[in-house]
Amino acid sequence: MTMDPFTVSAAQADLERYVGFGVKASGGPGDRAAGAWLEAELRALGFAIERQTFEAPWFEPSIAEIAVDGQVAAVIPQAVVVTTPQDGISAPLVLADVGDRARLKGAIALVSLPHARWSSLVSPVPRQKAQAAFDAGAAAVVLITHGPTGQALALNAPADGPMFPRPAAILAPKAAPPFLAAAARGEVGRLTVAGAGGRREAYNIVARLDRGRERWLVVSTPRSGWFGCAGERGPGVAIWLMLARWAARADLPVNVAFVCNSGHEYENLGAARLLHDAAPKPAQTAFWLHLGANAAARDWHELGGQMTPLPSADPQRYLGVSHSLIDEARRIFAGQPGLEAPYPAAPGAAGELGHIIAAGYPALAGVFGAHRFHHAAADDLRTVEPAHAVQAAIGFRDLIQSALKSL
Repeated sequence: MTMDPFTVSAAQADLERYVGFGVKASGGPGDRAAGAWLEAELRALGFAIERQTFEAPWFEPSIAEIAVDGQVAAVIPQAVVVTTPQDGISAPLVLADVGDRARLKGAIALVSLPHARWSSLVSPVPRQKAQAAFDAGAAAVVLITHGPTGQALALNAPADGPMFPRPAAILAPKAAPPFLAAAARGEVGRLTVAGAGGRREAYNIVARLDRGRERWLVVSTPRSGWFGCAGERGPGVAIWLMLARWAARADLPVNVAFVCNSGHEYENLGAARLLHDAAPKPAQTAFWLHLGANAAARDWHELGGQMTPLPSADPQRYLGVSHSLIDEARRIFAGQPGLEAPYPAAPGAAGELGHIIAAGYPALAGVFGAHRFHHAAADDLRTVEPAHAVQAAIGFRDLIQSALKSL
């Protein structure tokens, strides 16, 4: 009797293992260890393993804080990091959207973002607001990322260099009131971002079962991220493993490639390298499934500023599929929050899926989204429920079979 790969106990073990590696910053110890574990899992299934290496930025802060009148709060240095002097920048705190913009010259500008599940500095609102403050002469910018948890939300950025000429950092909304009040009074604060950084090697995993078929099935997921990434990346990794264990022994009419990317935080750096150099070409690919962020994280109630976990999956996950598979996907994922309403896959999709679509793959599906702790340091095991990953994995298995049935 063969083991069933789609079990809650297996998903639980995989989620705990992935989260246990700690911070998943590209090329860091947690990312490398997670990658080595996944390679070993697929090698044991008979896959041939290839590593595709590239360089990604990194930064480890020795101090990252904002202070005013005895109040001190931690900040997240905005990548690619521009540091302050070791003793910080002391300057008036100024509300960026209030009053004469001339007041921003030489100041530490506080940029309060509207409420959203923020994930990228490339998004127009944070990028334009920060750039406007720097254009007005701000010595530094502190972005306040208002979102579901009140925590600081790290923002993805391009890998090729800093987006701004001077230091930028992110402050948690929960920690912001003393600094907003000080800015309203025109008080001087201090921003300090110091540490070590540079570029280091990261790697994608390309695992292949070449069965001599004409075309390929590709299943992809990222594994890197700013923090522990339990809900952001964990379910995608768990589903990826379940599908690999199934595909390794399934009688499929295709070769099989399972790919796992690093470099996600740097605007999908690893995915872009994979598509350019290592992935099967569109003409060789029968179907590509991408498992992006929030593939199956837990939903929460927000009650008076408190977060209460729910047994259901977070519905802010989006399933994009080729037009010919819309009806089938709707049937397969009926009752699964968010996935039950698939969209036609089209240019402009978020994350790695957007790159895959732009590369011209003819038949594909992908899930992406942002759960309530997306890009927050507290994205830990509380944010996942293994049964959600199992339910989604079974659905994706059925979608793969439907996509390949005409071959």
